[in-house]
Amino acid sequence: MAKGLDVGTMNILSAQQDGNDTVFVQQRNSFVEIEYSDMAEQMLSRSEVLHIRKGDKVYVVGDDALNFANIFNKETRRPMKHGILSNDEKSAIPMMKLIIEQVVGEPAYPDEKLYFSTPADPIDSELSTLYHQKTIESFLNDMGYDAEPINEGMSVIYSELADNNFTGLGISFGAGMTNVCLAYYAVPVMKFSVARGGDWVDEQAARATGTPVDKVTSIKEDDFELDFTTDVGGVEGALSIYYENLLDYVIENIVKEVDEEDVEEGLDVPVVVTGGTSSPDGFEALFRDHLEDANIPFSISSVSHANEPLYSVARGGLVAARSDEDVDHDSESGAEPEREREPEAEAE
Repeated sequence: MAKGLDVGTMNILSAQQDGNDTVFVQQRNSFVEIEYSDMAEQMLSRSEVLHIRKGDKVYVVGDDALNFANIFNKETRRPMKHGILSNDEKSAIPMMKLIIEQVVGEPAYPDEKLYFSTPADPIDSELSTLYHQKTIESFLNDMGYDAEPINEGMSVIYSELADNNFTGLGISFGAGMTNVCLAYYAVPVMKFSVARGGDWVDEQAARATGTPVDKVTSIKEDDFELDFTTDVGGVEGALSIYYENLLDYVIENIVKEVDEEDVEEGLDVPVVVTGGTSSPDGFEALFRDHLEDANIPFSISSVSHANEPLYSVARGGLVAARSDEDVDHDSESGAEPEREREPEAEAE
């Protein structure tokens, strides 16, 4: 047994193997505050709604938070912002602990291996990811896991590019950040993040149209398509404009980082995009069009979209954790692998 965990700004997901299947558990990474009453708490408990009581307040956490926010005309609150724990939210740590406990559950045995995603430090911000990474690692170790961080972009490589010897460019479009990793035979050549993602798109569209952010998010998640046929004056039109701007921004920074890292021009690699922000229909085609117009100094053999973009990072963490467990088992049994072991392709 082993587990992968995607610690995302919008969603937290775990992945573990069950026979030939990969099982995912997911919760929305948000909460909403409502007034406490005995009746309200009884109804929440009876309906198995995830919640915490603190004094005269009740906090509805996870998937139900957005529904309660829309009913009570409130904004959800987030434990994370820009891909890391929010320093503006005093309740961030207890909420994160509750959601993570619900998503990963108890370890199957002491020191079960678990790889959790962590973003690279953003190149366009002074944000540091170290405190976030160490805090999540502490949560998981206290639960009894042997927790290891894995770069989010590298996790995409493990999840989606096994058939290409874990070589290629993986891009995870998350809510708080966009993470990019270029790897060659499972060795990172370049990795970075930018402090823009789906939240940035939602916030800009909300500001442009005068619509609450949670409402924009709901519209985006409800059959939104990047087809550029909608009225520019509406929310969907604004979303399309800022999606296109996000893609240009990410590609512009890829070109800049490739130049600064002096990546070899002879490379010919596939590109895979994933993450919840990449879910709308039309995203892959739009990204491919913009990438073709960019002056990237290496060859791109293909551009593809993960089949299950929301689950890709968690799956990559699982691949890494299972590979690590196999290496530990070989070491304990005295076996000596003929060569350094690489992550194996994961059954789905």
